[in-house]
Amino acid sequence: MIKVGDTLPAITLSEYVEVEGNGCSLGPNPVDVGQAAAGKTLAIFAVPGAFTPTCSAKHVPSYLTNHDALKAAGVDEIWCLSVNDPFVMGAWAREQKTDGKVRMLADGDAAFAKATGLTLDLTGKGLGLRSNRYSMLVKDGRVVTLNIEAPGKYEVSDGATMLAQVK
Repeated sequence: MIKVGDTLPAITLSEYVEVEGNGCSLGPNPVDVGQAAAGKTLAIFAVPGAFTPTCSAKHVPSYLTNHDALKAAGVDEIWCLSVNDPFVMGAWAREQKTDGKVRMLADGDAAFAKATGLTLDLTGKGLGLRSNRYSMLVKDGRVVTLNIEAPGKYEVSDGATMLAQVK
């Protein structure tokens, strides 16, 4: 399992982009984690699934609420990861109004979740292999803090906790 001091895995995630710019085409675009994290301070949080109750009502909103304060404290980007396809993540981004605040990154085949050891098997609930709920502060590709939730919990991976850790 990934731990404080480790480097993020060399995985390519996917991001649905609705507005062409900065060399990005419309639709799903690859995001090389190593390149995207290089030289940046990132607040990364992961959720078991897009459009799920806690994720939509609490987790994403907590980062939207704390966006300005996180940026002021030195966070360059906020990433939300989920084991969903980029089209679902794009639709969820529209619904949550994350544009320009939170990058909604798809871990479609759970490669990132598997590489970090942060998987959650929800097969019995019809959801298959997912990501555990967690947050991490990452500086230049290295994990500085890691907050892993117990199964079914939402207590330590929210935006306010991340803000307290950044300061």
